[in-house]
Amino acid sequence: GPPFTHQQTPRKMVYYGQISCEQDTERYLDVVKYVFSSYKKEVPLVINTMGWVKGEGLLLLIDIIRLLSPSHIVQMDVYDWKAMAPLTPEYVHLTPGLYTKGRQQAKCKQGGTSGAESWKPSEGEGDASAPEYKLLYVHPEFPRAGVAGEAEASVEMSVWHVSAARSGVGVETPVFAAEVMPVSVSSSSFLPPQVPFNAVALRVVHTDVAPTNIMYAVNASWVGLCRIPDEIRCQSEGPVLLTQTPVCDCLGFGIVRGVEMEKKLYHVLTPVPPENLRAVNCLLLGNVAIPNCVLVGQQGVEGEIPYVTADYNYSI
Repeated sequence: GPPFTHQQTPRKMVYYGQISCEQDTERYLDVVKYVFSSYKKEVPLVINTMGWVKGEGLLLLIDIIRLLSPSHIVQMDVYDWKAMAPLTPEYVHLTPGLYTKGRQQAKCKQGGTSGAESWKPSEGEGDASAPEYKLLYVHPEFPRAGVAGEAEASVEMSVWHVSAARSGVGVETPVFAAEVMPVSVSSSSFLPPQVPFNAVALRVVHTDVAPTNIMYAVNASWVGLCRIPDEIRCQSEGPVLLTQTPVCDCLGFGIVRGVEMEKKLYHVLTPVPPENLRAVNCLLLGNVAIPNCVLVGQQGVEGEIPYVTADYNYSI
């Protein structure tokens, strides 16, 4: 079934923070290397690559094949679409990737062949061998096979599943505060953990945000709850801002329900258990939005729903 129907706790997870890796392919490869480094080869590993196989996406796929050295590749063609070449070991061996070079071969004339040309590895590459894997090529014979689905809808359903798991979404109290200060909640609702500003580092993954606007970005946002190896050192009461995006373990996800400026606290709704939350020292904010149904479906709200307005000028 679709991913949101059977989510499990991963052994190793990194929060990339975007639906597509097109804007930062280098960090995507770094993430792949980091996650793959924890594979101990005690069980077979199935790698589900993404569906971006045109242009730079195909070149990135070639890089990943070289990086991970699979034993088998299953290539599923698209109905009535012949634009992509079979990913044979020879093809991957010769074709340059986005960050890796292909094995260039030089032409040489051989006597008695009437101008026919054969190929040999160029100088210095005589010991290079083509990757060894078995290509299983599947060509479906029914329409729309391989046609990409709605990626954003799939991600939104996964986000909703996680946020509803144990984070208090669906209880009869507001999910968000109308102001930056969180509202008080009844005893029947889930009380969000309070995180001091100087206990966690912040980083917006997908764009640059001025430090003066960082709290506007973090408030009412979906965040990855991460662990960086460096100790959080802050001379003031925070917030602690990272200058670069770390490649680090992600322990789960949460929603910043409110930011309490006076007490310098983040209020985070999350299904991550308290014993795991103690290891979290970094909040990564990416280009993954809270599903609209979470915002517009808040129960027990009198008057205007926080963060939702109908008074909007669509000509902007």
